[in-house]
Amino acid sequence: MESLRKVFHKALKYIFKNGELLALILILIVASFAYERFMTYGNITNVLRQVSMSALIGVGMTLVILTGGIDLSVGSITAFCGILAAHLSGNIYLAVAVPLLVGFLLGLLNGYIVSRLSIVPFIATLATQMAIRGAGYLMTGLNSVPVGDGAAAFLFLGRASIAGIPFPTIVMVLGFATMSVVTRRTGFGRSIYAIGGNEDAARMIGLKVDRNKALSYAINGLFCAIAGILLTSRLGAGQPSAAKGWEMDVVAYVAIGGTLLTGGVGGVEKTLIGVLIIGFIGNIINQQGNLSSYWQNILTGMIIMSAIAVQSILGKRQAGQKAAAGR
Repeated sequence: MESLRKVFHKALKYIFKNGELLALILILIVASFAYERFMTYGNITNVLRQVSMSALIGVGMTLVILTGGIDLSVGSITAFCGILAAHLSGNIYLAVAVPLLVGFLLGLLNGYIVSRLSIVPFIATLATQMAIRGAGYLMTGLNSVPVGDGAAAFLFLGRASIAGIPFPTIVMVLGFATMSVVTRRTGFGRSIYAIGGNEDAARMIGLKVDRNKALSYAINGLFCAIAGILLTSRLGAGQPSAAKGWEMDVVAYVAIGGTLLTGGVGGVEKTLIGVLIIGFIGNIINQQGNLSSYWQNILTGMIIMSAIAVQSILGKRQAGQKAAAGR
C-alpha cells in the first residue's frame, strides 16, 4: 500500500511538473463530461487515425529541432513520396521501398546543405520545399495519381485495422516508441541533445556534429516518406498538393509538447502529447457542431504562443540562475 502511495505521488509530481501533460489530462476530463461520445472507442481511434500521418512527421521534426534546426520541406517530401507510392502501388514492395529510399535521400540532401554548406536551416529547407513541390507538380501535371488496379495490399496500409486499431495508428505508435529509445538510449540520440544545447562544445568533445545533424534530417525525410505512403493509401491517390501546410502543424506539435525550438531540450514523447492536444481540440470543435473549424487555428496559435512564452521565461530564469552560480 505504501509503495502504491509513493508511485501515485511521483505520478502527480511528474504531471504537475510537465504542463503539457497536465493540459492534455484536463482536456480529456472536461471533454468527457461535456460530450457523451468523446471517450468512446470509436471516437478515440478516429482521432488517432486522423493525426497519425502528420504525427509521424512530428517524430522526425523533433530530431531536427533538437539539433537547433527546422525543416520546412516536410510537406513537399510527403507529397512527393506519396506520388511515387501511387505510381508503384501495383507492387507493394516497390511502393514502400522506393518512397522510403527517396524520402531518406531528400532528407539527407537537406542535412548536407545545412551541415556541410552551413546554410541557415530555414532558408535551406524553404528552397528544397519549393523545388520538391515543383517536381511533384511537373511529375503529375497537377493531377492526382490514382492507386493502380490490384493494389489491395497497398490500400491495406492506410485503411485497414488490426484488432480494431487502425494500421496507421499502429505505425505511429511504433515510430514514437522506436525514436524515443533511439534518442534516450543511444550515442546518436545523446549527441542530438548535445548539438542542440551547444554545438561548439559538442565539436570540442569530439562529437561528429555534421554527420549527426545530416542524419537527423535524413531520418526526418524517412518519416515523411512513411507518412506519404500511408496518406496515399488512405486517399487512394497520390496528390501533388497533399500535406500542404503540414510543416506548421508539425512545428506546433513539437512546440506545444514542450521541446525548445532553440534545441537541446525536449523529446519525441513530448511531441506525442502535443499531437494529442491538437487532435482532441479539433475533435471537440467537431463535436460541438456549431463552431467554425477555424477556431482550431485560433486556439492552436494561442497555445503555441503560450508554450513559447513559458519556454522563454524558463530559459531566462535558468540563465539567471547559472549566472548567479558562476559569480
